[in-house]
Amino acid sequence: MKLKKKLRNIKAFVFDVDGVFTDGRVYLLPGGHMMRSMNVLDGYGVTKALKKNYLIGIITAGNDEMVKQRFNDLGVKDYYAKSQDKMTDFIHFKKKYNLKSEEILTMGDDLPDFHMMKSSALAVAPKNAMAEIKKIADWITTQQGGSGAVREVIEEVMKAQGNWHNNDDIHVKM
Repeated sequence: MKLKKKLRNIKAFVFDVDGVFTDGRVYLLPGGHMMRSMNVLDGYGVTKALKKNYLIGIITAGNDEMVKQRFNDLGVKDYYAKSQDKMTDFIHFKKKYNLKSEEILTMGDDLPDFHMMKSSALAVAPKNAMAEIKKIADWITTQQGGSGAVREVIEEVMKAQGNWHNNDDIHVKM
């Protein structure tokens, strides 16, 4: 099935965090703390998609409270942290909303994302993903993870479905 046709069927997005919403770097701070950086363009895309009733699932092996808070602030309800088997969490998300595989776009950058990406209609990799993930991706973004790759994907899906341009943009969180 062609990419544009697949885009029109998407009802849900499932994203990894590190390497997708971030550039994959972790900054080590005094006191054993770690810090990541996220792009406001991605946040804008997420909140705009949620306003249009798309489902968004975040599945990450990490367990950072600040990352969880960021997604909570954006309005994401389905946040799976400390995921030891991302496929298990992917199946839970899919069943929770009675979704078909052809309705889900999954975006990941490394081997732990492999199986859930293979199980969705559209497997997307950011430009800086690992070679094995790029090989299975239906689409490789022009942007790198942490630099607007998530926004690029959400925008293209919503444009394909005629949901991107509207007048509610001034009320969207970033």
